[in-house]
Amino acid sequence: MIGLAYPEIEPIIFSIGPVAIRWYSMAYLVGILFAWWQAVVRVKKYDWGLTRTNCEDAAFAATLGIILGGRIGYILFYGVAQYWQNPWEMLAVWHGGMSFHGGIFGVIIALWLYTHKIKYPFLKLTDLAAPLVPVGIFLGRIANFINDELWGRVTDVAWAVRFPRGGYLPRHPSQLYEAFLEGICLFIILNLMWRCKWCRERTGLISGAFLLGYAMFRMVVEQFREPDAQLGFLWLGMTMGQWLSLPITLLGVWLVVRPFLPQKSEN
Repeated sequence: MIGLAYPEIEPIIFSIGPVAIRWYSMAYLVGILFAWWQAVVRVKKYDWGLTRTNCEDAAFAATLGIILGGRIGYILFYGVAQYWQNPWEMLAVWHGGMSFHGGIFGVIIALWLYTHKIKYPFLKLTDLAAPLVPVGIFLGRIANFINDELWGRVTDVAWAVRFPRGGYLPRHPSQLYEAFLEGICLFIILNLMWRCKWCRERTGLISGAFLLGYAMFRMVVEQFREPDAQLGFLWLGMTMGQWLSLPITLLGVWLVVRPFLPQKSEN
């Protein structure tokens, strides 16, 4: 088992005094800016009933949801014992520790509160946002690869990579698997659906496809990804990522099926 040499890339892009700009934070920033820009373009092109200001406010709400949900989710799902011993570390987001599943729920809550405030259909907004999210996922997984983290299980496949922090053992580059499936593939699927008027008119269908697609791809990649060291394998030999993907799968199925169910008539 030889494996490919890890192409070490400095995690810090550049520094200005004590402030360091990292690839991981840049991935978040570019992903959010791309989603905001495309949302502005699409609400105008497809007459989505929103203004530029609405898109800016929604992007801000989603950003808060990502940060708070991602951090709180990581603490609850992956590090309760660690943070119980040192609670101040909960605030040290610069030390890493974000849960994508927590971020999803954080964004759902944030956008629900925003749409409730402006009296706009929640699922119509999430249908707009869903096809734009995979860009951020793609960039985030590439940043994981650069950071030499969340690598895969030991393997002898020809494209295995010897990660320095993985003991220089040949491992699946699972970050790249996720970048391809959850990023590129999901982006193509959702944006083909968005271009289809039939799909756009079925409120919640695109949102459900995003949740279902992400959860399925994540559960597949978890078969190649090294389980979190502090957790290992859980019940039935599944990882935390797989267990957290189950409720997202169920929610995605419901949203996909929902537009085709008989609707109650309004009197």
